[in-house]
Amino acid sequence: MTPRSPLSRWLQKCLFRAHVLKETLLYRSSPDSLSSRRDLARLKNSLRGRRCFILGNGPSLRQTDLKLLRDEFTFGLNRVYLLFPDLGFATTYLVAVNDLVLEQCASEIVAQPSHKFLPWGMRRSLPGGLPADLTFIQTQGLRPGFCRDARRSMWEGATVTFVALQLAYHIGFQEAILVGVDHSFTTQGKPHETVVSQGNDPNHFAPDYFGKGFRWQLPDLPSSERAYRLARQAFEADGRTVLDATIGGKLTVFPKVEYESLFP
Repeated sequence: MTPRSPLSRWLQKCLFRAHVLKETLLYRSSPDSLSSRRDLARLKNSLRGRRCFILGNGPSLRQTDLKLLRDEFTFGLNRVYLLFPDLGFATTYLVAVNDLVLEQCASEIVAQPSHKFLPWGMRRSLPGGLPADLTFIQTQGLRPGFCRDARRSMWEGATVTFVALQLAYHIGFQEAILVGVDHSFTTQGKPHETVVSQGNDPNHFAPDYFGKGFRWQLPDLPSSERAYRLARQAFEADGRTVLDATIGGKLTVFPKVEYESLFP
C-alpha cells in the first residue's frame, strides 16, 4: 500500500473536521434530535448523590454475582444484553458507540428494554421505528477530554466505558463502580485495526460475544488509560468517586474495592 502524502493526510483531517462540525450543528438544530436533547436536559443531575455500576464485558463477569445488581442503577455496554436472559433483568442503561458493533448488532441493541444511548452519527444505520427510550449522543469530540455535560460532544477515549463514565457524571451519580472491566485482551495486534473473529471469543464473557465472522477493532489500552485518568480527575474534582470492583482486573487507574463488600 502506497503511503499517503502529508498533503493527503492534511486534506483528510480537514474533511473529517468539517464532517464533525456539520454533524454537531445538525444535532443542535435538527428536529430529529429534539427528543434526545430534551432527554439529556431532564437527566442532568437527576440522580445526584446515588451510585451506579458500569458493566464491562470481560471474562471476569463469569466470576461475578451480577444478580446483586438487580436493584442498582446499572450501565451495560455493547452486547451486554447477551447476559440478560440469565440475569432475569436488564441494565438500567445500555451504551454503544462503536461503528462496527452497531453495524452488525443495531437491531438487537435497539430492541433491548434498557434506556439506550447511541451516537447521533450512526442514526442512518439504525432500523426504522426507533423506540422512545433511545437517546442520541454526540461522540465525535476531536480533542481528548472529559465532558461534564453530555449535551456536548464527548471524546470516546478508545473505549465505550469512558463514554459511560461521562454519562454517569452527567446524570449526577456520586459513585461509579466498574465491574467486568478486565483491561486485558488475549488477541494482540495494532490498536484500532479491524479484524474478523475466527472462532470463539476469549476476550469477553461469552464465546459468541464477538464470535466467528464478527468484525471488531483491536483495543487501544494506552488511550483508554489516558481517558480513565481524565475521568478520575473529573469525578474527584467534584467530590465524587470512581471505584474498580473488577475481579482480577488489570486496570490500575482507579481505587480498588472488593465487589461483595459493596453489598453489606
